[in-house]
Amino acid sequence: MLKDATMPIFSPDRHAHVPSYVKLTKQPIAGGTYRPLANDEDSNACAPSALSGHHGSKLYTQKSAIHATSDNTSIFISGAGTLPCLPEMVSSGSVSKDVIDNNNQITPSKLQPQQPTEQPLNEAVSVCKKAAHTTAKTLSAAGHAVAKAAKTTGHAIHVAVTAVKTAWHTFTNFKAVQLIIKFFRKAYGPWKKRMRFSYAFYAIVFTLLTSAEVIFLQWGVYSEPTYDKGDEVDQTTKILNSVAGQVTKFVSQMWLEQKSLFLVNFVGLGLIYLALIFVTNRFWIATLLFGTAITAFGVANSIKIQLRNEPIIPADFTFISGGDAGNIASFIPDNSQQFVENAVTVVIWIIAICLLLFLLDRRKCFIYCSWRKPFASAKNTVGTFSRALAAVVSVVILASYATNLGTGGSWSNMWAAKQGYTPTLFDAAEDARNNGPATTFLSLTKAPTMDKPEGYSKQKMQAISKKYSKLANSINKSRTQQLTDSTAIMILSETFADPTRLPDITFDEDPIPNIRNIMGTTTSGTMLSPGYGGGTANIEYQALTGLSLANFSDSMIVPYQQLVPTQSNPYSFNQIWTQKYGESGSEAVHPYYQSMYLRNTNYKKFGFSRLYSLDSATPVEHTEKIGESPYASDSSTYQDVLDLIKNQKNPEFLQVVTMQNHMPYSNYYEAEDVLQSSVTDDTPDDEHSAINVFSTGLKYTDQATLDFLSQLNQINKPITVIFYGDHLPGIYLKEEQNPDDSFLLHETDYFIWSNDASPSANVKLDDSEAAFSSSNYFMSSAAEHMNAKISPYLALLTKLHEEIPAISRVISNRGGIGLGTATYLQSDGTVTDSTSMSKTQKQLLADYKLVQYDQTSGKNYLKESDFMSVD
Repeated sequence: MLKDATMPIFSPDRHAHVPSYVKLTKQPIAGGTYRPLANDEDSNACAPSALSGHHGSKLYTQKSAIHATSDNTSIFISGAGTLPCLPEMVSSGSVSKDVIDNNNQITPSKLQPQQPTEQPLNEAVSVCKKAAHTTAKTLSAAGHAVAKAAKTTGHAIHVAVTAVKTAWHTFTNFKAVQLIIKFFRKAYGPWKKRMRFSYAFYAIVFTLLTSAEVIFLQWGVYSEPTYDKGDEVDQTTKILNSVAGQVTKFVSQMWLEQKSLFLVNFVGLGLIYLALIFVTNRFWIATLLFGTAITAFGVANSIKIQLRNEPIIPADFTFISGGDAGNIASFIPDNSQQFVENAVTVVIWIIAICLLLFLLDRRKCFIYCSWRKPFASAKNTVGTFSRALAAVVSVVILASYATNLGTGGSWSNMWAAKQGYTPTLFDAAEDARNNGPATTFLSLTKAPTMDKPEGYSKQKMQAISKKYSKLANSINKSRTQQLTDSTAIMILSETFADPTRLPDITFDEDPIPNIRNIMGTTTSGTMLSPGYGGGTANIEYQALTGLSLANFSDSMIVPYQQLVPTQSNPYSFNQIWTQKYGESGSEAVHPYYQSMYLRNTNYKKFGFSRLYSLDSATPVEHTEKIGESPYASDSSTYQDVLDLIKNQKNPEFLQVVTMQNHMPYSNYYEAEDVLQSSVTDDTPDDEHSAINVFSTGLKYTDQATLDFLSQLNQINKPITVIFYGDHLPGIYLKEEQNPDDSFLLHETDYFIWSNDASPSANVKLDDSEAAFSSSNYFMSSAAEHMNAKISPYLALLTKLHEEIPAISRVISNRGGIGLGTATYLQSDGTVTDSTSMSKTQKQLLADYKLVQYDQTSGKNYLKESDFMSVD
């Protein structure tokens, strides 16, 4: 406060309109002087006029003391020199003359040089005040703006609501509307009193619908038998072998054979149904979902059995999640269109009936509950808890049942076994026919990859690595070339197989004369395929990895969908090139959609730098088709490969999967171009027509392949082609029913060819080595054909191929030998089994299984060694 300064003269006229003020008494100044803090250099700041103008209102207070809060507050400094403003203060009457005289006695030399200590604090306070004032002003303005906007919005809403109310009242005042309202008011009473359907009625619907779906699914896996004209078959046998007879047998075996497989399928579907009921807590909505979904599943299952001799499995749903549902629908054959349309009609009826019953049933909730007031009463508490518990328990039981059904010794597996369940998952179609498609599907929900081989350990795998490193060194002593010095093209030709191999079918001309001639001059032979009518990805997986499906567990049906996506670093042969050339070491071409069989995901894991497909970031350039075919021709696919080879800077590995000859086999080609075949009289017309169309496609492949190899011969780069067909199409309905033809339906053709610029041009391995093979051996055979050095892993496959020429997962009764998950061929093409093998064969097979387990299910100990490295 200004303790020693006198107050300004009070002017009554000036303050007549304000309350009375108290004038403070004068205080003498002793031993010092006052200096203004605002601006020492500006003498006008101390002028009385300035004091009066700026501080006049601050020097008075209503009945209270003056506080030193002025912006120009002064502080007393002891011993300070006379301030230049003091005379003016005296003349104005603000400071007494005596005080000025006393101050004049103080010399300037006694003034203190430092600034007052309170100055920074006062300046900070002043800044804070100004900031607070500015913030408050800003917030106030914002608040006013928000309030104004809210008011405007509220007014607009009010106007809109008023308009709607007015329009509604106008509408409801019409006489016709009034009549309708009166009708519903009268009907509301009886409607509100409509009955609640009993739980017994729910149980009846549950039993009937589940049973009907079990029978429908089972009906879809059977086909009508065909008989030769010379066969004498009585009417009873025909009835029993018909679809209706087989379905009847499946149901009646509960009493005739004490095999309750119908019950096992009923329980599996029933658990799904119950889970839907308890999760939705709406019986009729759950019924709608269950009936629609299972009916659609049954239709898809029947078509897949017809086309590929394989039922729907859980891994197939990756097609839907990958966005390929529309592409799959395009595979539906013409003769199944009516079946699909009838199924759609049934589904529409199911939806309509369920919605109607949902409206008629006053019991909306299957279990009473109240989410709004869950604990308002004992009834609400019990109902809400029961509803939540039922949903959780039903889902847990379903998951436990499904995941344990395919695991021996588990509770659901043991229960199903007591009912007669005997899994044969190595042949999923046969398993579906014997055990029911619902049981087959659920048993594959959790698929173990491989059983752990006896003796598996880190020490054992290190010993295997050393063992085959020595073998590789021995083999490499006589080999002079490197795999990575050449470009390797592995071509999977869709459904390529010699159509003249099957009996009872002859052609006016050879469908594949050029490829037949090529096979006669280069390494070639017959490939034993695990697939018939499908399974392309499995054969491709074996060719790229060297692993065999025969070593996997029965439930591992499609590794591309069940295994590879979960692996962190799977091995494939293209990595031989990428290890040397990096990203430019391998590419892939597939003239279809990249997510089919999850190729886009799997190829990345394998280390391919690019996949060229119809929908890839850089799509295939050539997509020309033949006639009305929906697929890119082989000649256009070959042109994409030629473009890549011409632009490559270094040798690389190219993976090619064609699409031209993919099913279905409709009338794609001009009538005069279609090959004509002769078949036995009992061959169905649909089968005969499909064989002709399929064989015509092979004729186009034959010419395109010859042209492709001719163009490769003109390129001055060493190139080796590994060409093979994956499987036969599922069109040989008559042959499927003949056990003697089962091997023929699993035989395709392959060859390994090198261009003129390659050191291995015109090489042909002896038929004793190449006559029979399986796709897991192709890379080791190509290395032998090219006289190229190999890795310990390829050394194992080379030796294994010498001892066991072909390994596959095939079912056959040829020679009276009942085969299980694995089929082995001798060098002469005869079948052998693991029990009759030599000691060397057994040891090689045991080592092979250990290597495969280590790569897919084990600790991957071999990764720490040079087992996969090619020197």
